[in-house]
Amino acid sequence: MSQPDLSVANLRKEYPTPGDPLVIIRDVSFSLNRGEALAIMGPSGSGKSTLLYIIGALEPPTSGTVRVNGQDPFSLDGAGVAAFRNRQVGFVFQDHHLLPQCSALENVLIPTMAAAPAHTGEDPGQRARQLLRRVGLADRLDHRPAELSGGERQRVAIARALINQPPLVLADEPTGNLDRRTAETVADLLLELYQEENTMLVLVTHSLELAKRFPQRAELFDGGLVMETESATHS
Repeated sequence: MSQPDLSVANLRKEYPTPGDPLVIIRDVSFSLNRGEALAIMGPSGSGKSTLLYIIGALEPPTSGTVRVNGQDPFSLDGAGVAAFRNRQVGFVFQDHHLLPQCSALENVLIPTMAAAPAHTGEDPGQRARQLLRRVGLADRLDHRPAELSGGERQRVAIARALINQPPLVLADEPTGNLDRRTAETVADLLLELYQEENTMLVLVTHSLELAKRFPQRAELFDGGLVMETESATHS
């Protein structure tokens, strides 16, 4: 049988303490394919962000594996891990992490400076402009982050996450700093764009209202992942 596009198997993350290790993630496994989305719920401090950072190769697990398109980033050297993150994963954080001195268009283009956009041969500037138009910012291309609203900054961050056409997008509380109406707009965009781009979307949130909009949901409880829909895992 074919392997899933994203495979997370038996992940464990612990930190040393003077006594027993502090276990944050224990035996977490799930898988996704392109065109699928999973929301992971849990309160602050439950390990949601840690799990997302491991999946995105920002932090190594204590044990277990992550594979995107069959590639295990933790088997790579430093340069290989950096290339993996740049090409295979798009990140959307609660804080947009835009460079204040750069325009919206320049911020979206930053990931393309490390690697050419994927396989289509599309001009990076053209794709960046198309993405910014798609997220409703066609008239904000030259605006710097300080000249944008919180929702607009987060929409720039979404466009930046998609610029290199990654198979996997990871979103860490992307609506956490936004008012209700703006949060709904950003959530709408994420849910529309992962399908349009045929990518996978894993989002972590403490918001049950946001999670309920996802076709697949899970809760991180006591370090373990409890799936709410059987379809979220594949054999």
